[in-house]
Amino acid sequence: MAWALSCLPAMLMATPVDGSPVQRAIAQIDAGHFKAAESDISKALAQPGLPGESREALLFQRERMRRILLDFTLDTDAAKARVRKQVPDLTDAEFARWDQQGLIEHQVIDGRTLYFKRAPSNLFLLSPEAAARRTHPVPSSDSPLESISDHHREARREALATHRSSVTPNHVRVTETVTVRADAVPAGETIRAWLPFPRELAGQQEGVRLVDSQPDGAQVAPVDTLQRTAYMEKKAQAGKPTTFAVTYELTVYAQYHDIDASKVVPTTITPELAPYVAERAPHIVFTDDLRAYSRKVVGDEKNPYRIAQKLFAAVDQIPWAGAREYSTISNISDYTLHAGHGDCGEQTMLLIALLRLNGIPARWQSGWIFSDGKYENIHDWGQLYLAPYGWVPMDVTFGQLHPAKGDDPALQWFYLGGLDAYRIAFNSDFSQPFVPNKQFFRSETVDSQRGELEWRGGNLYFDQWDYDFTWQLLPPARAASATR
Repeated sequence: MAWALSCLPAMLMATPVDGSPVQRAIAQIDAGHFKAAESDISKALAQPGLPGESREALLFQRERMRRILLDFTLDTDAAKARVRKQVPDLTDAEFARWDQQGLIEHQVIDGRTLYFKRAPSNLFLLSPEAAARRTHPVPSSDSPLESISDHHREARREALATHRSSVTPNHVRVTETVTVRADAVPAGETIRAWLPFPRELAGQQEGVRLVDSQPDGAQVAPVDTLQRTAYMEKKAQAGKPTTFAVTYELTVYAQYHDIDASKVVPTTITPELAPYVAERAPHIVFTDDLRAYSRKVVGDEKNPYRIAQKLFAAVDQIPWAGAREYSTISNISDYTLHAGHGDCGEQTMLLIALLRLNGIPARWQSGWIFSDGKYENIHDWGQLYLAPYGWVPMDVTFGQLHPAKGDDPALQWFYLGGLDAYRIAFNSDFSQPFVPNKQFFRSETVDSQRGELEWRGGNLYFDQWDYDFTWQLLPPARAASATR
């Protein structure tokens, strides 16, 4: 979006500085002053009587610097070389112009310009000009459900005909496998693993059943765990990868709410809803820039559904791009607003912040999406509360659909009040504790979709292991007997 790109120089400067060592470190890191941050962190850690919480927070800021440097690995020549693989006659002036427009994400760290490792490929998603210069266009990697389909039509038809909001179920068996690389952990040491596991959500996904785990005896977190996992342990063997796997079955429903704006009224904020209109630092903060953006988009609109439509449409216009690790970002909603691009979680967090700012309760969901073909991916979306309809789904990354000739125009807003039956929710909130608790820093401090691993020597970061999902759709009768 033009508004967001015009604010790019302020991109990482929204963290308030309250004078504490932790906040000073955050601000220094966001500004790219890593050496100064490390010096101040070391001094603070050496102070007697430092509270344990502050110590952990400072140690994480040190870890955050390490993770940023794993994401920002390209110098200028390397970034140009990556772009030239797609644009062989790229000129230095052309690269510089795209860079100045904020289309090639970089940070200046201790005086050295470093580019995000996915910035060269993101460029072609953010710039139509750059995409047109590509010698070999790349096929779209979007989900087939990001375009209107018979599934959307059928879900709406069935919901209207039956007056039910949960329709067209899919019965699915899924296996996730996590593989820790050989010798990432010394032989004989126990690796602890948390693999994401579906929540039981009435009307959205039901009949969740653990089928198998490797090793046996996975400990599935209680049904009320907001970021649900299956926990396992296994000893590492010399020269061999360590594998964990979990298989489960469940029934997933499409959802569709036929929302009439004239019936939507302002929500009475009860104690149960109050957390969902509140700020929640560090990623949901009502900054001055967020307020200004909201005023620009919402204008004088008062109807909550119309406000939601305006905000949904505005965030939908922010182009998707591959994201740096969330744990490296000090405020995701602010980052997305100023960067002018974002992946599904970044877009969702920004929309949640904007809805809450306008008094509309909003909350997080995330998990994994698939199709009846070969497509699958981890994904984030959310829910908003509209009286008198209650909680309804939203997926701003799938965004507004484009009805074909003969389609009902209401299908445009399918993903503001509706959801397909090709996704599994592991999480109903972000940054929530695991069961059992993790002892060391998480690799993903916000979401939980790939898994988490550690041993007594510390956390195992994403560069030390891989994950994979496989799945099959089950016949309804088989799934029904399996889940009874």
